[in-house]
Amino acid sequence: MSETTEGQAVGGARAAGAARQGVQSIDRAVAILKCFSPRRPEMGISDLARATGLSTSTTHRILASMQANGLVRQTPQRRYALGPLLVQLARSGAFPTTLGDAARGPMHELRALVDETVGLHELLPGNRRAVVDQVESHHALRRTYTELGVPIPLVYGAPGKAMLAFLPAAEAEAVLAEPIAPVTPATITDRAEVRAELARVREDGYALSFSERTPGIRTVAAPVFDHDSRVVGSISVSAPESRMPEERMREMGPQVRRCAASVSQALGCPRP
Repeated sequence: MSETTEGQAVGGARAAGAARQGVQSIDRAVAILKCFSPRRPEMGISDLARATGLSTSTTHRILASMQANGLVRQTPQRRYALGPLLVQLARSGAFPTTLGDAARGPMHELRALVDETVGLHELLPGNRRAVVDQVESHHALRRTYTELGVPIPLVYGAPGKAMLAFLPAAEAEAVLAEPIAPVTPATITDRAEVRAELARVREDGYALSFSERTPGIRTVAAPVFDHDSRVVGSISVSAPESRMPEERMREMGPQVRRCAASVSQALGCPRP
């Protein structure tokens, strides 16, 4: 090996080692940040070392760098808390604070991909849901939501079932205990059938509706989760059944699921 080639190899190895060390430092800083919570707003070095599995000296070194960059701050009791930079970012408007803000961009992207009407549905108190926004298809014959803000039981249609499938079990059972009156000839009223469908939704990550709430309209929907991983809404794609054969609906499922996951991440959900 020539001196030039050998020098390049040594330099490359050093650069790779520095890159790995840099990534490791980021991973360790993130691990420290994850230790803080409403129950543990302040922690000492020893507490953080135990929680992360790092040595005390390593924890101290990383905390010094984090403090210098505003990621943590030291309290008068010489403990550590989340720093001013995180507060500034949270209040700067860089993060969406509402479901509508988080969903607007992804909804337009999904409409551009499928050219069908994309709806945003919000989970309401009392476990009802409402359509709160839409991006309409360019087709002359299209789904247009006219009942914005009107409460709808979760058992009707894919958007509601996408939420119902991920409610806590006791809440879901309370919803299913209510009467299920048919609103179209295709409405599923058998509770055992609804439960089986909700199990499929949890497995697939999206729900399907074959004109179950609105005659002639088929819908694909996926759930949206917040920073606590609680379901708060859903994203849907709806179209006349003439353009929505089941095969196309199942092809759309992963696309709708990815859109909903993008909204969930914008709301702070760690694992949509």
